[in-house]
Amino acid sequence: MLKKVEILNLLEQHKTSFPEEADFRQQVLDFVLLNDEFWQRTTFAGHLTGSAWVLSSDGGSVLLIHHKKLDRWLQPGGHVDEVDETVAETALREAAEECGLKDLTLLSSRLFDVDVHEIPERGQEPAHFHHDLRFAFQAGGMDFDANFLEVKNIRWVSLAELVGEDTEQSIRRMALKSVGG
Repeated sequence: MLKKVEILNLLEQHKTSFPEEADFRQQVLDFVLLNDEFWQRTTFAGHLTGSAWVLSSDGGSVLLIHHKKLDRWLQPGGHVDEVDETVAETALREAAEECGLKDLTLLSSRLFDVDVHEIPERGQEPAHFHHDLRFAFQAGGMDFDANFLEVKNIRWVSLAELVGEDTEQSIRRMALKSVGG
């Protein structure tokens, strides 16, 4: 189970040169401070999630999934489970579940990126916010085995392709960080 003090420390240590990410960081800090059940899916104001920014072994590409429910290309990630002691564990578990990746190395225990985004209403679940903490990983190889119950498609995408102005801002920001921009 996640410890509030550890999450707050992660967020307080995170620095960024992207103004929108600085705003997201503050939103997540405020959210965690105000909510004891900040990570539970049943907290419908929002909840913490963990994502994996998975770089290829040569560092030139990133693995993206086409998410079935959201119908968008995203990095692997998802909800915190009871067994997760850290959000980095959540990100690693989600990458393994969604992409079948087994050989991943966490590049830093520090946050790579922070994002807040709205998840639309679906069935009995109201619209809510995901307070997404993202960690960078490097894959040991290029093989993956997508879980097609959760994803429509999966592919390696070159970072050069993702730094363009037409890329969704959240993905573009992480690509820019990866290429040193």
